[in-house]
Amino acid sequence: MTTTTKRVMFLAGLLVLCAAWALLIFENAASFSVHMITHMAVVAGAAPLLALSISGSRYDRVATSRMLTPLTASLIELIVVWGWHLPALRALSESSAVFRMLEQACFLTAGLILWLSCFGGSGEARDERRLGGTLGLLFTTMHMTLLGALLALSPRPLYGDGLVTCFGTTLSAGEDQQVGGVVMLMVGAAVYLAGGVALLARTLNAPQTTGIKEG
Repeated sequence: MTTTTKRVMFLAGLLVLCAAWALLIFENAASFSVHMITHMAVVAGAAPLLALSISGSRYDRVATSRMLTPLTASLIELIVVWGWHLPALRALSESSAVFRMLEQACFLTAGLILWLSCFGGSGEARDERRLGGTLGLLFTTMHMTLLGALLALSPRPLYGDGLVTCFGTTLSAGEDQQVGGVVMLMVGAAVYLAGGVALLARTLNAPQTTGIKEG
């Protein structure tokens, strides 16, 4: 990947991040659909673009860590995502701009750690992480799919009741939650699955060394 490409990806990542966070300012932050669109834009849009743009550079600290493997990074993502979607923490995020900023910072950090652990590094270190990265992203796809399905199919709203305005449309709390769950299913699961498939393809297409010596 050329330096120019990485710069473009970095700027694109910042643009997506700014647009996502601006949405929380100018739209109804109490809407779960708006929350989920922002969440997916951060972890499945901005985070992979920023991670790919700094992979292999001096700012790429994750890929050189032995503790932060793709699987442990995926577990961190699971804890952060599922934790902030507990009703108590969801209510806390809606109650204060400070906690909302903390939530978004957690999403961005967890996303960067995961994508860097899978696509970061350079040379042999990056090649050695491909299979682990595939497993990490596929595991993330599974838990994102599960959470999205639980939210979309829940028989009752988990985050309050009453009516919510989302992009000028009035929804019930249950409908708002269902839309948010579908967004997670369609965007989050799809992006992580695509990343896992891309890494698997690289692994399968990598040149193999037989170790056989002519003699």
